[in-house]
Amino acid sequence: MPAYHFWSDGARRHRRDGIYREWRKIKQPAVLLYLCSRRPEAETSIIIIIIIIITISMTLIACNTMPSLSTTSSNGLNGHGTNGAHTNGAYTDGNSRRRTDGSLDLTVLGMNSGTAMDGIDCALVRYRQASPTAPLHMEVLKYDEIPVPQRMKKPILQMLRETRTTPSAMSQLNVQLGQMFADAVHEFCAKHSVAIDSIDLIGSHGQTIWLLSMPKDGETRSAFCLGEGTIISALTGITTVTDFRQAEQAVGRQGAPLVALIDGLLLRHPIKTRLCQNIGGIANLCLIPADANGGVDAMVDWDCGPGNMFIDAAMRHYTDGAQEYDKDGGWGAQGTVNQQIVDDFLSNNSYINRAPPKTTGREVFGDNECADIISACETAGCSKYDTLATITRITAENIVRQYRTFLPRYGIDPDSIDEIFMCGGGAHNPNIMAYLRQALPNARICTLDETGVPADAKEAVSFAQQALEALLGRAALVPVNSDSLVPNCISGKIAPGKKWRALMGMCVAFGEAWEGDGSLPTVKEMVVDRPYTGWKP
Repeated sequence: MPAYHFWSDGARRHRRDGIYREWRKIKQPAVLLYLCSRRPEAETSIIIIIIIIITISMTLIACNTMPSLSTTSSNGLNGHGTNGAHTNGAYTDGNSRRRTDGSLDLTVLGMNSGTAMDGIDCALVRYRQASPTAPLHMEVLKYDEIPVPQRMKKPILQMLRETRTTPSAMSQLNVQLGQMFADAVHEFCAKHSVAIDSIDLIGSHGQTIWLLSMPKDGETRSAFCLGEGTIISALTGITTVTDFRQAEQAVGRQGAPLVALIDGLLLRHPIKTRLCQNIGGIANLCLIPADANGGVDAMVDWDCGPGNMFIDAAMRHYTDGAQEYDKDGGWGAQGTVNQQIVDDFLSNNSYINRAPPKTTGREVFGDNECADIISACETAGCSKYDTLATITRITAENIVRQYRTFLPRYGIDPDSIDEIFMCGGGAHNPNIMAYLRQALPNARICTLDETGVPADAKEAVSFAQQALEALLGRAALVPVNSDSLVPNCISGKIAPGKKWRALMGMCVAFGEAWEGDGSLPTVKEMVVDRPYTGWKP
């Protein structure tokens, strides 16, 4: 593979002047050859001069065949072919940009399969940055959700519900999930006519199997996310970053939530206090004070508790798996909330009443825990619709409870929050949204779409950016309420793709502009170049 050359204007002039000097070297011996040829005794001199001319000519030919700024190998980063996209005058090879000024220009596919396992979110994002100290520019190019095959979903849910398996089964599942994510890449690209070799990098969260973020005595903090990155890289040819949670735990944090980076960069504001509320399988929040009060350097975040997980489990229970979520809150809207069951659950659940920092998952709020609530509802004479209404209220009321109980500990009055940006599947549930608006009348509640990033795409976009940061060895933003504030410059495991060396060369060239000590500076300002409006849930 021909090497990539980063030519500056000075290098171009140096090369041109060198060619001229070589020509002068040829011209002078040629004149001498003519004069010597007129004297018979000069035969030896003529032979020497001919050798000199041949040597200089070979040098000139080699100089003329060196790659210029407008030519390169036919293979781009990760095997790209030319498609003419996003060149912007850069040294380009397909969709990978070798910018002559050392700036960054990468297309990254972020992938996420959340705890609810309702689909594989795929967000194709273009990132540009002029220098390590300049604002990061981003644009969502395409977003979609690829269904999780039932052949994968049912066995995983059963395994998590029964909490027993074998090393052999887990080993196979890791490979099978890697294949599933690789298949999703190919399906996404085929569906949206995206050349797979136009993608520079993949950031895949994988599938969380177990998250032990707050271990008891005798336990070890750990995260078990499957979906082998080397399998994804091998089947797509694209450098892949995985295992973000374990990387965070390695520096003393809990490994979740992992979205403060994208929340802070999207929502920072000079004078407004903003909060991002995600309701996926688990609900989590990130509060970003106004810049005047610390901004992204004063963020707090934590997992609130159950999001859609209980609701989805109840729907599978009552429909024998035929319906996996309460579409538009239809079932919940038909029922009556049993407030006593809501109060009992919120008052007695140890996680809900634990102070942050904290994080949780299916191991605390899974199908077995939901079955206990369903049993309590049915014992109290609730219909299936009443049960869905009660479970939905648990999610909504707990979110408000988290605000009012714990935000004041960080000097934040919940009633002073200016705007709440919603994302995740729960943002589409009218019953949850109506309760939040009634309970928090001072805040403007809207969807994250207003930032230019679709609410449903946020977590996939987050993993796209975390993959970028891992590749650059650049630490991400850390909420101030984390267990540890140690910067993490190794935020994931990297499985090299076909053109790994070229990718590394680009990263090194970008980093050479940084004159400070240590790792590259953390990004604290991001610009959304163009809002993405192509997604309709």
